[in-house]
Amino acid sequence: MTTETVLIHVRFSPNGSVVEIGERPSMLSPQQWFNSLSENAAAHYQAYAGGRGLFRIPRTDLEGFKVQVAA
Repeated sequence: MTTETVLIHVRFSPNGSVVEIGERPSMLSPQQWFNSLSENAAAHYQAYAGGRGLFRIPRTDLEGFKVQVAA
């Protein structure tokens, strides 16, 4: 059985705040969603040059994080 991996792209402004992030629940700002993922899935994050980053998170883990923030 293969676990599906979700790629969540992050874009930062020059001051370091998050401008865009994928898979974001509507009740959270981009910065709040990034903070939540950073607390729960830091091992799945990779920083890139140019104000970008990427989370590679198993689909089941991502769905669990979304349930946590909705509660």
